[in-house]
Amino acid sequence: MNFLQVIWDYEEGGNVEHIDEHDLTPEDVEFVLKQADEQEASDSSGRPCVFGYTPADEYVIVVFEWIDDITILPVTAYEVPEP
Repeated sequence: MNFLQVIWDYEEGGNVEHIDEHDLTPEDVEFVLKQADEQEASDSSGRPCVFGYTPADEYVIVVFEWIDDITILPVTAYEVPEP
């Protein structure tokens, strides 16, 4: 995917804490985002999402929002069954 910036909120209740609840790190999420060829829409929220493997070979979904043409705000990420 083409983006230049990812917004991470390290405050309590922020997106970093949320993905940590799913045993993922910002580095895992950025790795998946950078490897993604296509974005889809989340079935539950309708937000953009991508699927891919983390460096630890976990298959995950990353749900995010486009803030502008070059900036992404990850909302959540978690492991899902492989297709």
